[in-house]
Amino acid sequence: QVQLVESGGGLVQPGGSLRLSCAASGGVFSTYTSGWFRQAPGKEREFVAAIGREGNTIHADSMAGRFTISRGNAGTTVYLQMNSLQPEDTAVYYCAARRGIVTRAPSLYDFWGQGTLVTVSS
Repeated sequence: QVQLVESGGGLVQPGGSLRLSCAASGGVFSTYTSGWFRQAPGKEREFVAAIGREGNTIHADSMAGRFTISRGNAGTTVYLQMNSLQPEDTAVYYCAARRGIVTRAPSLYDFWGQGTLVTVSS
């Protein structure tokens, strides 16, 4: 059983940057696919990025070039670097993990963190 804990959210001005972290325990996290999703008030959960066990990555088209997913050297932490943040990026950001290949579908992820709130506002 994998436990995931996100951190790094907060308030940032438009144009600013944040780096979210997802710390894992309870499993060999480096062998899992890890993903980031977000959910804004009143909206469905949205795919942001994912990284496979071999380091292959996919990013949502709307966020490619601004958001980058990566995995720490120890394999127990996954990061989401977010640049050029805009008010529409305001959401709760969730880390998730699954045993299979990378996918954009949240229903296919087995484990979820509690989320971290990112607010982009001046």
